Amino acid sequence: MVNTNMLYQQHVLHVLPLFIFQGNADSFGGNLSTLVRFSYFDHQNDNKEVPCGFLKKFPISDSDQIWMEKCDNVVVVSAIFNDHDKIRQPKGLGSKTLENVCFFMFVDDVTLNGLEHHGLISLNSVEYKVGVWRLVKVTKVDLYENPAMNGIIPKYLVHRLFPNSKFSIWVDAKLQLVVDPLLLVHSLVISENVDMAISKHPYYVHTMEEAMATARWKKWWDVNALRVQMETYCEHGLLPWSPSKKPYVSDVPDSALILRRHGLRSNLFSCFMFNELDAFNPRDQLPFAFVRDHMKPNLKLNMFEVEVFEQLTVEYRHNLKRIDGTNSATKKVSPSRRTKRAHQDLLYVNSSCCGKCQKYLSTMWGKEESND
Repeated sequence: MVNTNMLYQQHVLHVLPLFIFQGNADSFGGNLSTLVRFSYFDHQNDNKEVPCGFLKKFPISDSDQIWMEKCDNVVVVSAIFNDHDKIRQPKGLGSKTLENVCFFMFVDDVTLNGLEHHGLISLNSVEYKVGVWRLVKVTKVDLYENPAMNGIIPKYLVHRLFPNSKFSIWVDAKLQLVVDPLLLVHSLVISENVDMAISKHPYYVHTMEEAMATARWKKWWDVNALRVQMETYCEHGLLPWSPSKKPYVSDVPDSALILRRHGLRSNLFSCFMFNELDAFNPRDQLPFAFVRDHMKPNLKLNMFEVEVFEQLTVEYRHNLKRIDGTNSATKKVSPSRRTKRAHQDLLYVNSSCCGKCQKYLSTMWGKEESND
């Protein structure tokens, strides 16, 4: 059994202040420019305020917010927007786990309607709960048009939503946890003496590999914007992974499962990540290495093996059939959301290969060829 007092003591040793920029804006993230976002990466001065979302109100009820603030040890967080997944109950919970771990699932109206349709909740209830999960209704009107971006808020601003929690575990809704959260925190974060734990990607090591796959498999509709994003990072120092980056063992994570110790370094990383996602798109593997490599103080990170990830979770497919009988895989896409291709060739500018990422790509390809 995990000693919960040990969890508390390990947390106290690493807590440092983080001053969050406060203000009012037309958008939740503030629409920060590139140079403004990057200017915050060096946080050697602990008194410097950091932008971290919430520049307009996060639309949840007061009662949900009170429950969230009561969670003062470990919180497990997930989100389902647009009825994209099913709620899956965790397995392997210990006898004391629910006394020390909170489970919160952020949902929208579309998801709530789906849950009522299947008889899991009543919309007339004052609060919603399915198994161990407490459901938090998020009103999307004042947030992002893209449901995936709304999911980014609890994924990366968990330390702001749960200000009294010492540790957090983000679980994509397509996953089912099969190991006790207290055991996960102890074995992957505390025992490794790190700020954050996340799985390595099963196939990719370099950020550009993930960017190319994102474009190729249409994981994000605006391919030209992906190119702009990557060129922005290349211009400001993004490099392919190499042994010189150790102890970081890869530039690409599988971000479906993220464990954090809430403290200065992990909170800074989460804020910086959110700012990049707000600026570009919700594909969080793309800014991961750039933010990690440029922030100061350095993030202490445990990137564990894919085989470990596969022992901790069971992965399911997303919902394909909606409650109205439509199939999301064949749903007609509006003209404004159809794939926007990159100008001519993704890697060529004025007949010259690779634009601002030429050095990155030649280094990456050169290393791969030398390893053949």
